Amino acid sequence: MSSSSSSASTQDPVSQTLAQYTPCDVADALVKYGIPHGGYIPHLVQYSKTLDATGSVAGRAYTVEYAPLDDPRPAVKGGYIDTAPAGGVVVLGTSASVQIPVAPYTRISNALYGGLMSTRAQYRGAVGSVVLGKIRDVREHNALGYPVFAYGLGICAPTKVVKVVAVDAPLVVKVASQSTDAGAPDEERVINPGDYIVADENGVVVLPAADEEFVKKVLEAIPPRVRADELVAEDIKQGVPAGQAQKHRRAGL
Repeated sequence: MSSSSSSASTQDPVSQTLAQYTPCDVADALVKYGIPHGGYIPHLVQYSKTLDATGSVAGRAYTVEYAPLDDPRPAVKGGYIDTAPAGGVVVLGTSASVQIPVAPYTRISNALYGGLMSTRAQYRGAVGSVVLGKIRDVREHNALGYPVFAYGLGICAPTKVVKVVAVDAPLVVKVASQSTDAGAPDEERVINPGDYIVADENGVVVLPAADEEFVKKVLEAIPPRVRADELVAEDIKQGVPAGQAQKHRRAGL
């Protein structure tokens, strides 16, 4: 697994299972069961990995919302990072007012997250951080071997422009519509506290956790699809046309 042994020991069984698969595997199962975007949160880039990265980052979302200083909501007292749960994934987002559905995806140029936060998160046993905004201190994250995903890089600290207004509350993520209709409204995807986050160099996927039976169905759907694709690859290497191999091996999935 991609997390440290101490973090892995605190993960729930679902997260431990998900860590064995890629976000692509999870997304395929989510599409199968009616989530057309596959739980994908677009445009996130991996800036650091575990020192022994052999699997995906997987854990339950611990959500934090930033908003501009003039937001009427009061700032949350205390440091959110000091209550990051062991086995969890720290997920930082911003209020909808500063989100942009196209690049650079945020109006906030300051970094929301830095090396000291990863140091504390890792000590607390978190398995990774996902930042729907900018980060800094890339060398520090890599030296720690702590996985961090973000939209991009910044330099200045966040305190002069934003404040934390919510912890362990739903995060709304604006995503550009994929409709061919130029007037189609932007899409919104929600990350709820406790949702399962699965991430690697391919990107980040969210598996909704509210319906345990749905989660179970998704977990059961992943292994046969993964095995089928392994067989497709073997067939292609033996000269079987790709379309033929896929049709044969994925039949009934």
